Amino acid sequence: MNYAKFDFVSHDLVPDDVRNGITEKVIFEKRPAKLPDGTIADGLFNAWITLNNPAQFNSYNTAMVKAVILAFRAASNMRDVNAVVFTAAGDKAFCTGGNTKEYAEYYAGRPHEYRQYMRLFNDMVSAILGCDKPVICRVNGMQNRRRSRDWHGLRFLHRTGYGAVWTGRPQARIGSDRRVDRFLAGDDWV
Repeated sequence: MNYAKFDFVSHDLVPDDVRNGITEKVIFEKRPAKLPDGTIADGLFNAWITLNNPAQFNSYNTAMVKAVILAFRAASNMRDVNAVVFTAAGDKAFCTGGNTKEYAEYYAGRPHEYRQYMRLFNDMVSAILGCDKPVICRVNGMQNRRRSRDWHGLRFLHRTGYGAVWTGRPQARIGSDRRVDRFLAGDDWV
């Protein structure tokens, strides 16, 4: 089949402008993929999903959870994306978990609302675990140790089935291969 003339159907839940308009606290961008020699691979990209709430140590609020779900879905659907890098803005924290300010002000004393939030949280975990592309968690700064084995930790990286790494603690590598070793060494190949 000649794919050059094939009109692919979009499987995204929402258009890009809607996904990007949910919150400025989750950034989705495509960066050109690089070959081992450092040259750019024509037409091939890596999706970077960045938590952008450094003032609150990149804790996630409800809008951010929705945006992460849609970002991972979009990355899975993009035919020109070969991997996803999940990271956060700033150098003080990757993510400290849910936003306690939002919990205290909105969810405290509202069990039904909190149940709805937890459904969204579980959907976010599922979107990460179900991503059709390998996921690399690029940790910068502290992270919530209790959650390190959950959505932004070893579990989703281990389940990718490709080489994966917990970059916050290089000694705890899982399934590392040459490309991941280069990433750890600081090469901007992804």
